Amino acid sequence: MARPNHDTSRMDDLLASVTSDLLGDLPQNLVDNTIHVERILLEMVRPDPVQPRRVLPDAIHVRFHQNQITPTQALRELVQIVQLAARHRGRPFTNLLELLPNADDERDDETTVQLTPEEQLLRDLVNLAITIRDDGHVNPLTVVDVSQGVTRLFRIETGERRYWATWLLRDFLPNYTGDGMIPCIIIPANRSSVFRQAKENTARSGLTAVALARQAALLLLTVHGYEIPAYAVENDFYRQALELDLRGKREYTDVVLSAMGGIGRMHFSRYKALLKLSDEALELADRYQIEEYRLRPLLSVSAEYHAEIVRQIIDFNLTAKQIKELCEGDDLDTDATDPLDKLPPAAIKMARAVQASSSTTPQDIARALMQREGDAAIARARLQALQKLLNEAERYLTTDQKL
Repeated sequence: MARPNHDTSRMDDLLASVTSDLLGDLPQNLVDNTIHVERILLEMVRPDPVQPRRVLPDAIHVRFHQNQITPTQALRELVQIVQLAARHRGRPFTNLLELLPNADDERDDETTVQLTPEEQLLRDLVNLAITIRDDGHVNPLTVVDVSQGVTRLFRIETGERRYWATWLLRDFLPNYTGDGMIPCIIIPANRSSVFRQAKENTARSGLTAVALARQAALLLLTVHGYEIPAYAVENDFYRQALELDLRGKREYTDVVLSAMGGIGRMHFSRYKALLKLSDEALELADRYQIEEYRLRPLLSVSAEYHAEIVRQIIDFNLTAKQIKELCEGDDLDTDATDPLDKLPPAAIKMARAVQASSSTTPQDIARALMQREGDAAIARARLQALQKLLNEAERYLTTDQKL
C-alpha cells in the first residue's frame, strides 16, 4: 500500500540532520558553513546541459536546454515516443503505472520482453518516482547556485534522474501530495566541481561508453583550462579533447583517473577515442549502451560507415570478434578518392563475381556465406556491407566514366 507524504516534517528533520557523512565525497575544504541544504522549487532547478550522462533522448535534450520546451513538455514527448514504440510491439498502455512489472503475475515471460531504450528509461523514471512518492527524497540533489541578482537559479551537479522523476511524479502520476519542492545540497558557484560530478556518475549506475567518453573529454577540457559552457553543446565541443592528453598535466592524472572510476590510462584513452565516431553513431551507441570494446573496431573505418555498422551491432547483436571481422574484412576504411597505382586483388575478385552473378542463385550465396561464417547474423551484416559497396560502385559508373 502506498504511503504518500502528507506532511514534510520527516523531510525537514532529515535536512536538518545533514552531516559530512551525508555529503559523501565532497572535498574536505567544501564541507563548511557555505554549503547548506534547502528545499527548492522545482522551477528554480535546471539540469546541467553538458552533463555527460544523458537522461533524455538527444533531440529532447537539446530542445529543452534551448528553452524551446518546458520540463513537462519534455516528459510528455518522451511518454509519446514510448507509447508509439510500445503500441508497435503489441503492448500499448495509457497509464504510466502499467509500465511497472506486475508483482502479482507469476508468469516469467516478463523477463523475456525486449524493451526499447526509451521504454526502459521511462520505466526506470516511473519506478524512481513511485519510490520518491512513497519514501521521500532519501538523497538530496547537489546543485550549484547560479543565481543572478534577484533571480534564483540552481544548476544540477548530481541527481538529474531524481529531478526528472520528481517532475514525472508531480505532473503525470496519481496521489502526488507534495508541495513542488525538492531537497538540494547547495554549492556556491565558485566551488562547483566537475570531478565531484564525475565521481557521482561513475559511483551510481554505470555510464555508457559514450557517456564515459564525454566524461573523459570534460575532465580533460577542465584541467586544460577550457571554459565549460552553460548551454547545450554538440559533440564537436567534446571532440576538442581529442587533441589533449594528461602528459602535460601530470599533477591531475591521479584525480582524473579516480574520477573516471579508477581506470587506467589505456582505458581512459580508449574511451576518449570514441569521440571520433560520427554523431549518429554516438547517439545510437549511447541509447543502446554499446560497450567500448565493441565500438573500438569502428575507429579503423571511415566515419561515413559508423552509423550503419552500429545499426548492425544493434540489430544482430554482433560480438566484438564479428564486428572486428566486419570492419577489417570489407575495406570500409579505403579512401576511394585516392588514385590507385594498381587494382587490389579483392576488387578483381569482386568484379569476377559480378560477371558470374547470372550463374549462381541467392540460395547458393546464402549457403556459402553460412558455411564460411557459421553465423546468420554476421552473414546478413556482410551482405549489407556488400550492398553498400555495390551501390557506391554504381555511383562511380554514372558520375565518372573514366574512373
